Amino acid sequence: MSKKKKIYKKKGRILKDLTKNIFKILNEDSKQSYNYKQIAAKLRISDTDGKTQLLKKLAELTALKKIKETDRGKYTINQDRKYSVGTLDVTSNGNAYFISDDFEEDIFIPSINLNKGLHKDTVKVYTYQKRGGKKLEADVVEVLERAKTEFVGVLQMNKNFGFVIPDDQKMYADLFISQNKINDAEDGDKVVVTLIDWPERSKNPFGKITKVLGKPGEHDTEIHSILLEYGLPYDFPEEVEKEAENLSIEITQQEIAKRRDMRGDLTFTIDPKDAKDFDDALSFTKLENGNYEIGIHIADVSHYLKPKTILDDEAYDRATSVYLVDRVIPMLPEMLSNGVCSLRPNEEKLTFSAVFEINEKAQIINQWFGRTVTYSDQRFAYEEAQEIIENCSNTKHIQSGYSMPKEVSITDKEYKVSPAIVEATLKLDELAKKLRKKRLQQGAITFDRVEVKFNLDEKSNPIGVFFKESKDANKLIEEFMLLANKKVAAYIGTEKGKASKNTFIYRVHDEPNIDKLTSLQNIINKFGYKINTETKQTISQSLNKLLKDVHGKAESNMVETLAIRTMSKAEYTTQNIGHYGLAFDYYSHFTSPIRRYPDVMTHRLLQHYLDRGTSPKADMYEEKCKHSSQMEELAAKAERSSIKYMQIKYMQDHQDKEFIGVISGVTEWGIYVEIKENKCEGMVRIRDIKSDYYIFDEAQYAIIGQSTKNVIQLGDEVVVKVKKTDLERKHLDFYLIEDS
Repeated sequence: MSKKKKIYKKKGRILKDLTKNIFKILNEDSKQSYNYKQIAAKLRISDTDGKTQLLKKLAELTALKKIKETDRGKYTINQDRKYSVGTLDVTSNGNAYFISDDFEEDIFIPSINLNKGLHKDTVKVYTYQKRGGKKLEADVVEVLERAKTEFVGVLQMNKNFGFVIPDDQKMYADLFISQNKINDAEDGDKVVVTLIDWPERSKNPFGKITKVLGKPGEHDTEIHSILLEYGLPYDFPEEVEKEAENLSIEITQQEIAKRRDMRGDLTFTIDPKDAKDFDDALSFTKLENGNYEIGIHIADVSHYLKPKTILDDEAYDRATSVYLVDRVIPMLPEMLSNGVCSLRPNEEKLTFSAVFEINEKAQIINQWFGRTVTYSDQRFAYEEAQEIIENCSNTKHIQSGYSMPKEVSITDKEYKVSPAIVEATLKLDELAKKLRKKRLQQGAITFDRVEVKFNLDEKSNPIGVFFKESKDANKLIEEFMLLANKKVAAYIGTEKGKASKNTFIYRVHDEPNIDKLTSLQNIINKFGYKINTETKQTISQSLNKLLKDVHGKAESNMVETLAIRTMSKAEYTTQNIGHYGLAFDYYSHFTSPIRRYPDVMTHRLLQHYLDRGTSPKADMYEEKCKHSSQMEELAAKAERSSIKYMQIKYMQDHQDKEFIGVISGVTEWGIYVEIKENKCEGMVRIRDIKSDYYIFDEAQYAIIGQSTKNVIQLGDEVVVKVKKTDLERKHLDFYLIEDS
């Protein structure tokens, strides 16, 4: 007899997962009844003590109406119970919540009832009222579809086998790796592992190592780990690169003849200083009637990216470019993204344009949409355009041009900007401010958040942190891109003043969640701020006032973050509900097809309707919208992870320094502190605060000392010092420096 069986028959043993295993058997055939002997045999229970536990559990489940006794001693699943299909949201402590349209609230699932369900898996559950409780709980009955089977982690080897410890804190089980599935990986390597099986009686899933990324802590290893953790690629398959290289990039006279020729119009781009792909350009012409013709010219990616090609399939799969701290993972191969499609200066380009006649009041008099050919006269960085806006608001500069100082020049030397471009930039800035004012009056919400940026050395190590704020030059471009997106969507989305039935790609944003707004109000009350939730208009007005009032204050980043969390997520869909945050009834994404696949679909559909095509079926496009929204969310998470990684890496070199920070979060296990000078956020664990024994007070968003009654509260300014930096887990721990 094996050691396992001896332990199994030992008297007094508590049978683990008995409820779950009973349901697993009864769910195999919900129409069949099983007596307790059949159930015991399937569970391999042969000892008297085990059988007694089984009989008690069957009686308990029958009393709770989770199962039925169809005949004396025969049991079947209770079909009257509520079964639902939805997704799992696993927390870092191993418990989970079940999310389904069947319920208004998410339903708690304790870790022992997950039945091998993992984060984001599609599962079937049964729900029940916990005895003595008011809220529903759920047990996972079956995993219907895995959200992911690839994980990144560190291999820990034993003699003849190993375990991969996942980086993802929501992956609660280490993966067992047999000797023949190690694939030349060594102890301590960071690897990619594929889940291949999860045997019924195994605590751990079985995996196979498919890629060795390198040693933990190495820069490229960690960056590649971030991408793979979210299922994002970091290079292009060879066949995709080859297809891109074989594209015909010549702009022929025949192609020009099909388009509106705008090469003679004054045209320029304004982009970040380190940008390599230029999606958009602006053209400016003063008309004889005193109005202005302003063209928003967008790279005509759809001319090169044809449906049902390897190149298009890859672009759709990626759906978006991913912007990490030290690199861009483009949606399109470099030959397209940085080359033929990029609106580089002094080059003819094929473009898709929205052209508007605008008067001095920033009113739209006429509009035109279609394919064009353009020529960019000048490339500006935002800093250069800002220099013109701040320093050229006089007749002298407009008449003579402006010498660009080399400290803001992307060429690192002084050069002269023509009088025409100076005049165009100033007028565009003036019109943009009028467009923005109208938007805000109509209820648009402005989140002008400070962006954290890093100065990197040649090895991509962070040697400094700086903040990037949106200035007039950024807002100039933003307003004209918003105008194009809005007008394109309205052009397709309306017909004779009413909503059309034409299938189109909309970017929608629902109204804020009232419960979240109430929670926000409870927090900001402590800082003397208020939100008026009476109407849609008062919500947007008071949120704008809040964001303006908090700007520059110690608590600004925390309040702005909390305010953003009250907002619904913007997403792509064919079902238009408008965009609350922008206060637009119609809004699409038209202006960035180099880096967003929905914009490519928008271009294709717009041209289809310009060619008098009939509306295609929405189902296929809705599926593509859903995929694009999901990929956008993954890319955003990867971007945030890369920033967190860089912040922790930066703090590794500042472990002896004390920092002033603001408490940005309070939990039962500790307080989160955001350092004011670099926005790095870490945790002070309650157990590390030695001056008193602190208890979490949820109502006050605080921890309170039991002896001193000292209150450490959300928004308080504190002094901290680095305790521990964990690059692999992307976690930062602080010590609280207390008054002696």
